[in-house]
Amino acid sequence: MKLKKEAMAGTLESNDILITVSDADGISIELDSSVKKQFGRQIENVIKETLEELGVKGAKVVAVDKGALDYTIKARVQAACYRAAEIEEYTWG
Repeated sequence: MKLKKEAMAGTLESNDILITVSDADGISIELDSSVKKQFGRQIENVIKETLEELGVKGAKVVAVDKGALDYTIKARVQAACYRAAEIEEYTWG
């Protein structure tokens, strides 16, 4: 999947995460989270695995976490990537 523009998904509400993705060379993740010391590695792993599943080779991801669970993180990354790639046919599952 090739990202064509910057896109966002999520909110800054409690138990959510705001994901912003844009095209880049390679994968970079910038994480802001109050639980980064405890769960930062897991959050970054979920983001990386989701990008791999989608076939994204290059992306800059900015994540502002407010206590999101793994499935929420995955859904937000997927939505942001589909929006950035301007894809309207989704493969959820």
